[in-house]
Amino acid sequence: MATISNLANLTRASCVDSKSSSSSYSASVLPRSSISFRTLNAKLSSSHLSLRYNQQSRPSLFVKCSVSGGNGTAGKRTTLHDLYEKEGQSPWYDNLCRPVTDLLPLIARGVRGVTSNPAIFQKAISTSNAYNDQFRTLVESGKDIESAYWELVVKDIQDACKLFESIYDQTDGADGYVSVEVSPRLADDTQGTVEAAKYLQKVVDRRNVYIKIPATAPCIPSIRDVIASGISVNVTLIFSIARYEAVIDAYLDGLEASGLDDLSRVTSVASFFVSRVDTLMDKMLEQIGTPEALDLRGKAAVAQAALAYKLYQKKFSGPRWEALVKKGAKKQRLLWASTSVKNPAYSDTLYVAPLIGPDTVSTMPDQALEAFADHGIVKRTIDANVSEAEGIYSALEKLGIDWNKVGDQLEDEGVDSFKKSFESLLGTLQEKANTLKLASH
Repeated sequence: MATISNLANLTRASCVDSKSSSSSYSASVLPRSSISFRTLNAKLSSSHLSLRYNQQSRPSLFVKCSVSGGNGTAGKRTTLHDLYEKEGQSPWYDNLCRPVTDLLPLIARGVRGVTSNPAIFQKAISTSNAYNDQFRTLVESGKDIESAYWELVVKDIQDACKLFESIYDQTDGADGYVSVEVSPRLADDTQGTVEAAKYLQKVVDRRNVYIKIPATAPCIPSIRDVIASGISVNVTLIFSIARYEAVIDAYLDGLEASGLDDLSRVTSVASFFVSRVDTLMDKMLEQIGTPEALDLRGKAAVAQAALAYKLYQKKFSGPRWEALVKKGAKKQRLLWASTSVKNPAYSDTLYVAPLIGPDTVSTMPDQALEAFADHGIVKRTIDANVSEAEGIYSALEKLGIDWNKVGDQLEDEGVDSFKKSFESLLGTLQEKANTLKLASH
């Protein structure tokens, strides 16, 4: 396969050179060439995000990619520490860019892991000069564009994993993970996904890496096989209860098929997407237009998430699960993803505050992280109103909304979005490579 062969061109030595990782990044050092990346999606820059509350009252948690000096010194104890210590929910950061040492203040303030995806790397690499020197070296050594891309990504993942190692060790492998996603081109390729996951695990070579695999129908068997191989997985792009149950079953099947006597080092999270559900549902409810339909706007996503947690509690109990626990198995934690608020009329903590519960993760981009750290309330909420969540779920069905079809549409849109980000970045890197070659003549 093309994707695997390009991954295979990664040189182990260049990827695992951690000595040149964190300390070698300097945002103030300009590349040897004055040529810079073409700016893509500049309007998405986190520097443009703002909060509605107390914006000037406290230091920002934002990671300032490739800004000299980074975020400065670490801050004091925050709400994020309480979130983990009092309620058992791990706050993770949904972003990654260079210099990765800018994650250190976030870690000091309570962040316990990092998620990444093709869109995040498109933004990081396309809008920053911090990757120029490595990319130039890769091009000059004869690397093709996709292989060069993976080397850029793998280095960031390795360096970030190093920063979270202490959390991984302190929690005996329960937390402190950094996630890297297989190529979005493989979303419909069962065996290709398995091969890519195994290769990424090998080349990243870090104990606390999660290999991200999408929860598409063709990749459900991939999840089982990768788990059975002893590789820890972040299952991403989950949009419905039905697909979530298939993901849990794939995890359990994989643990059982692994043949391992000690399952304690094979872990997983299931990334259940939240805000995108309301974005689509609200449009559908507005098209229906009745008072009952309009009253349900902004309620679907949290209601479905609450029912996902109910399913989680059911599936990770009973004889089958207890047999795995005896071998050291750990629950596949629910991870709330897509936690940024798209509708400015909604509370800026809407997809964080109502989803607090033990053995869960909330991965937050800049705005959601800053908002919750600033004025979030720490208390268990995920199962506080299950009957209300069931009522909302049923009410939407009575209006003719098919939850599974909604999930399928969002999954298709999510995969397509990541594919476009991936292809766009490869195109940008190709243009950069062509320019470098012209400049060298």
